[in-house]
Amino acid sequence: MSALTLDAEALYADLRRGVQALLAERVGQVVHLVGVASGGVWLAERLQRDLGLSRPMGVLSSAMHRDDFSQRGLSGKAQTQLPFDVDGAHLIVLDDVLFTGRTVRAVLNELFDYGRPASVQLAVLVDRGGRELPVQADVAAARVSLPLAQSLQLARDAAGRLSLEVQGA
Repeated sequence: MSALTLDAEALYADLRRGVQALLAERVGQVVHLVGVASGGVWLAERLQRDLGLSRPMGVLSSAMHRDDFSQRGLSGKAQTQLPFDVDGAHLIVLDDVLFTGRTVRAVLNELFDYGRPASVQLAVLVDRGGRELPVQADVAAARVSLPLAQSLQLARDAAGRLSLEVQGA
C-alpha cells in the first residue's frame, strides 16, 4: 500500500480560491476570518495577508468547550481573541483538518460565548471524513480517507511554507 502524500501548498492555493469565492458571495459585507488554534490560525493569517484583507481576524480556542477535556486537559497553545464585535458579524472559520466535528462544535460554543454572528461558514484544508457530529465544511481543499489510527498534522516551517504529515500506524 502506498503512503498518502498531500501537497499542503497546492491545497492552500485551492483553499484560497474557495475562501475568495465565499468572500465574493458577501460583497458589501464585512467578513472576518477566524482561525481555529493552531493550524487554522496559520491558514487565517496567511489568507489575511495573501487576500489583502485589512479587517481584524480572530482566533478561536476549543479548549474550554471540548467534550474530551478529561482526556486532553487544558491546552495552553492559544486563547480566543476576537478583536471585533461578534454580534451580527459574518465569519469564515478556518481549520486545518476536519474529522469528527467535535473541534468545530467546541469552537462554535466558544464563539457564541462572545455574541451571535449573522453567519458562520467553515473552510478547511482537508476533510478526512469520519464525522461523529452533523458538521460540514463550506470549502474543503481536499477530501481523504485515513484509518482511525492515523492523523493528519499541519506543520509550518520558518519561512511559512505548509506541509501535511500523516502520523500513526
